[in-house]
Order: sequence, then C-alpha cells, then structure tokens
Amino acid sequence: MGAMVRLPLTPAEVERGRRLGDLIRRARGERSMLAVALDAGVSPETLRKIESGRVATPAFPTIAAIAGVLGLSLDAVWAEISPAEAEKAQDRELAS
Repeated sequence: MGAMVRLPLTPAEVERGRRLGDLIRRARGERSMLAVALDAGVSPETLRKIESGRVATPAFPTIAAIAGVLGLSLDAVWAEISPAEAEKAQDRELAS
C-alpha cells in the first residue's frame, strides 16, 4: 500500500465543499465549533476544514453525524451540495 495520492479537486467539487461549509456554518450559528465537533464525534480540526470548504468530499458518516447534531436533514444537505440541484437552482435564479 503506497501513500494515497490526492487528485486535484474539480471546480464542481470545490464549489460543493464551499456550499457544504456554508450550510454547516449557518446551521451551527452561535454554538461553538468545539461543542458541535465533540457532540458529533469528530475532531474540531475536521469540522473547521469542512466549514472552510477545504474538505470537498468529507466521509458520509462524518457529514451525517454533524448534520444530526445540528438538526439538519440529510435531504437538506444533499439539496445544498448535489450538482444537479445546484444547476437547477441556478436555472431558477436565471429564469426569475
């Protein structure tokens, strides 16, 4: 087993990471990053990276745990980060 090679992120993945980070930051509101991370069973560093959009494709259990602590449905998370939903939202904005 060699070292894992990290491929450069596509613009879509970067955008998805940014949207996910924004969503989680908004949902966290006034709660401390440390408290939310501990409640979700993830490291504060992991939460910080996700919120800052530096982890474009976090592990699903990580997202599920954070979403659960913040009271976010996975449907809401998926709608925010799914490329198809993003395109539809863009189309709606352009149409309005």
